[in-house]
Amino acid sequence: MQTWRSSVLISLGLIGIIASPLSLSYAEEPGAMVDGAGFTLYGTESIKGSDAAKVERDPVCDRSKRPKIFKVEPDEAKPGQKVTIKGENFGAKECFHGVAFSAAGPAKIGYTFVNETTIEAIVPDVRAGMSFIDIVAGGGNARSKGFLVQAK
Repeated sequence: MQTWRSSVLISLGLIGIIASPLSLSYAEEPGAMVDGAGFTLYGTESIKGSDAAKVERDPVCDRSKRPKIFKVEPDEAKPGQKVTIKGENFGAKECFHGVAFSAAGPAKIGYTFVNETTIEAIVPDVRAGMSFIDIVAGGGNARSKGFLVQAK
């Protein structure tokens, strides 16, 4: 009987110790509980430093439109030569993240954003052979069909 009471008291003590920090940290958060809405930050200070003019100029990157590569011209080239990547949904220039050649690994690839359907890229200095060209845009990434990197 004595062992049962002491184990109950120890359990209640542990529950009290564990629950105390949770209630204190919740009470310190800004905002309030609102009936029907739950926890809200209504009435708290907004982000400092934003203005309407900056918000108007910021691009809207549509993440729902997946990019696609239709063709790469020419379909084979030597390192240092320019290729044109044509497709759709590359997005705005500010939303476009880059070009990669699978044979080049993480090397930075030089490219020019022409418009939302055309990118020009420089073939990196890699060994001759097949490679894929990837583009990364706001809506995701796209991979070309096989591209032949010719010997220098």
